[in-house]
Amino acid sequence: MRSRSAILERSVQLASRDGMEGLSIGSLADDLGLHKSSVHALFGSKDELQLATLAQAREILLSHVVAPGLASDPGLPRLRRIGDAWCDYLAAEVFLGGCFLCAASAEMDGRPGPLRDAVAAVMGEWIGLLSANIRNAIERGGLRADTDPAAMAFRLNALGMAANWQKQLMDDPSGIENARAAWRKELEMHSARPAPEARVPHGHVA
Repeated sequence: MRSRSAILERSVQLASRDGMEGLSIGSLADDLGLHKSSVHALFGSKDELQLATLAQAREILLSHVVAPGLASDPGLPRLRRIGDAWCDYLAAEVFLGGCFLCAASAEMDGRPGPLRDAVAAVMGEWIGLLSANIRNAIERGGLRADTDPAAMAFRLNALGMAANWQKQLMDDPSGIENARAAWRKELEMHSARPAPEARVPHGHVA
C-alpha cells in the first residue's frame, strides 16, 4: 500500500491535467492500480481527497516559489526573487497540466462550495504575500511611497497567470520570459531610486 503522501504526489498531477472535478477516489485508484477501498480508507470522500490535493499543491508552490523568495533580502530583492522563482516554476513544468493553482482558480471561480472557498483562500494567501512584500519594499525605501500594494500585487499576479495560460492553451512558452521581464519592469517603474541620468559628453551642452 502506498503512503498518503505518495498518493497525493500523483493526485496533484492528475488534477492539474484533468481538473479538480475530474479527480475522484475511483479515478485515482485506477491510475495507481490500487483498490478503490484502499484510497477511500485514506481520504474518506471525494471532497476530502480534493481538499488534500489542493493542500499538497500549496506546499509545492511554497517550496518552489515562496521559499526561494524568502531566502533573499527583504524589500526589492525579495520581490525580484519571487518573480524569478515563479517564472522558473512555470518553465520547469512541475505539474502535468501547468500551474495547479492557476488552473484551479479558473475552474472553480464560478462554482460555489467548500472547494472553491479553499482555492480562494490559497490564492488570497498568495496575493497577501505579494502585497506584504510590496509594503515592506515601500517601508525600506525601495519602492515609491505612492505605490499601491494591492494594485501592484494584482498586476504581478496577472503576469504569471497570463504566462501559464499562454504556455498551456497556446503551447507557447515565450510568455514566461515576457512575464519575467514585465515583473522586473513593474518594479523598476515604481522604484524609489530613479535610474541614473545619461552622462553628457565633455564639452557638450545638454
